[in-house]
Amino acid sequence: VKPVEGFSFHQNGEEHVERAEKTELVATFGTAAKAAGVIVVAHNKGLTANQVVDLRNKMAKAGATIKVVKNRLAKIALNGTDAEGISKLFEGPTMVAYGNDPVAAPKVLADFAKGNEKLVVLGGVLGKSIMDASAVKALAELPSLDQLRGKLIGIIQAPATKVAGVLAAPAGQLARVFNAYATKDNAA
Repeated sequence: VKPVEGFSFHQNGEEHVERAEKTELVATFGTAAKAAGVIVVAHNKGLTANQVVDLRNKMAKAGATIKVVKNRLAKIALNGTDAEGISKLFEGPTMVAYGNDPVAAPKVLADFAKGNEKLVVLGGVLGKSIMDASAVKALAELPSLDQLRGKLIGIIQAPATKVAGVLAAPAGQLARVFNAYATKDNAA
């Protein structure tokens, strides 16, 4: 078996990533874990390559990332971070999803897991708070930051829209409104 750059092979044919590449993977994932608003760990129990690509595309559209990280390297990367408490979740075939929006990654992962029993959400971390699988699913039910921003803008714009509608009404309608208020005050 010929060696491939960046990999070495054991006698049984298994490939191993070089030490420098492992160090880079640990540093990259550690930096991402520190910067992420949320990290979610899931078991991958046999997703096909097409399903993984589909999941990655959905994550990317939501502004999140999903990676397969070796468990031992993930534990090393999380050591000393706020997310260190989820290290115990890295057992077996795992995938990790993370992003700045605290709802995007859990939402995409939970939705994907609903339609595919081969992906099982194990838990995660939000800031410094460790979450179990049910907490991740509850977080996934919340509206995303973009949805909340849209609702807030709608609430802020609603009074201005109503005032503009009243001001644009014909003079006769304004007169009826003023008359209604005047008769209401006289009746009281």
